[in-house]
Amino acid sequence: MNVVDSSGWLEFFANGPNAGNFALPLADRTTLMVPTITIYEVFKLVCRQRGEDSALQAAALMQQGKSVMLSPSQAMVAAQTSLETGLPMADSIILATARLHKAILWTQDEHFRGLSDVRYFPKQ
Repeated sequence: MNVVDSSGWLEFFANGPNAGNFALPLADRTTLMVPTITIYEVFKLVCRQRGEDSALQAAALMQQGKSVMLSPSQAMVAAQTSLETGLPMADSIILATARLHKAILWTQDEHFRGLSDVRYFPKQ
């Protein structure tokens, strides 16, 4: 299973220097878990930068993976994850989702550097 965080999705959509690092997990929709907080973050940023039509297209593509909504038990695990790692709320929800589903988290977000089960690619 794979989870791509918001920075990975945005890099892929922008065809940035690290886009190829995220192509593999994004191509396999059968193993792709998409936390709904990631859809929120990506939709908001794309909407602000490129408009609502582009944001809707991005969100539609993201929903081709398995959307994972935040349940009360996942919220509590995410809170514990935040306390243990110092991650902000959205990042702790994304990491907790990956861990609960035994998935690899793909990211270029510095907050995740060095954590287990994370594929981190420094921004170029």
